[in-house]
Amino acid sequence: MDIGISFGKEQFHVEIEEKSIQSILIPQEIPKVDESEELWRAIKNPVGTQRISEIVQSDETVCIITSDVTRPCPTRKMLVPVLEELASAGVPDENICIAFALGAHRKHTLEEKKKLVGEDVLARIQCLDLDMDDCVDLGTTRAGTPLHVFRPVVEADRRICMGNIEFHYFAGYSGGAKAILPGVSTHAAIQSNHKMMLSEKAATGHLAGNPVREDIDTVPELLPIDCIFNVVLGPHKEILRAVLGDPILAHRQGCAFLDTIYKFPLDEPADIVLVSPGGYPKDLNIYQAQKALDNAAHAVRKGGIILWVARCQEGYGSEKFTEWVNDAQTPQDLIDRVRKKFELGGHKAAAMAKVRQKADIFLLSDLDDAAAENLFCTPVPSLEKGLKMARERLGQDARIVVMPHGGSTLPVIQGDK
Repeated sequence: MDIGISFGKEQFHVEIEEKSIQSILIPQEIPKVDESEELWRAIKNPVGTQRISEIVQSDETVCIITSDVTRPCPTRKMLVPVLEELASAGVPDENICIAFALGAHRKHTLEEKKKLVGEDVLARIQCLDLDMDDCVDLGTTRAGTPLHVFRPVVEADRRICMGNIEFHYFAGYSGGAKAILPGVSTHAAIQSNHKMMLSEKAATGHLAGNPVREDIDTVPELLPIDCIFNVVLGPHKEILRAVLGDPILAHRQGCAFLDTIYKFPLDEPADIVLVSPGGYPKDLNIYQAQKALDNAAHAVRKGGIILWVARCQEGYGSEKFTEWVNDAQTPQDLIDRVRKKFELGGHKAAAMAKVRQKADIFLLSDLDDAAAENLFCTPVPSLEKGLKMARERLGQDARIVVMPHGGSTLPVIQGDK
């Protein structure tokens, strides 16, 4: 079989005998929708709230919080109906601001902002990157997280949180109030929330009892969110479903739809998992591409091999992550360190270490060999060579699971809880 795997903006191909393939995790085919019609359908049919044009008054200020450039959220498309709704409510452009939810990520270039919102919107509406030095203390959440949020977001009369819903390796799912925490919050707030990832209940695709997600969902108690506007995307970044409304009710509706497409039951774990985050921008750096590695870990057997295909042209993507991996001599060092003192950035290094303790990781990337080995990965020069090395290690009869959209797909071994 000819298997296509995304690498940045390229597509690599490899031939694998059909008898060796246990499963190829391809998102369920659903009828294509007109993206504009689907966005407007959600706008006109809010879940648990009124329409935006009915919520906002003409003299009020509005902050739209949306994803940064490392996310596949189609902000530019989603802004069209949102801004039309605000215009129909009589809200002038000068009363609107767009805040990019950077979380712990770097600030945008001008060109990246243009890509996200379009030149016209960038020219007429204030577009701001999160500034952690300009945040407001809103108190603490029920879980004790100090909620310090970007001032323009706090001072706006109304808040609309945009984003896309996909699986998240410890928050369960992205989307919802996650645009606020961690999106436009300080390092202290993010670290307090993210340290709960050490809980066994903080897992991919889990909502009930997940302490990270439950903390995020209490944000509206301290900072009201007037509505969320989230989308579920297809494998080619096309909009499949949109939801608008209450931060909990609308979000859960989107999560349920995501499950029907991207959750995959497997009878047993594989010997080898061939995984790509899904290409650019999900493999922009190791920090982002790690999500696919974590999803792949759900499909591989103990002692198996994950062949991780991620371009990572921006390298590791986090200074703190880099510091942690540079200081570690073994994967266990990283796990011990995060248990003693949680640090944002280091947490992803520890998450990778947990995967590495389960399986070997072969990495095809733009990183040099030393940088890959520093991650406790085995660098491979090509897809073909990596697969050959894995089969030489585990045997020619090794069973293979292929995850071309590993950043989005979640394997679930039958019987696992």
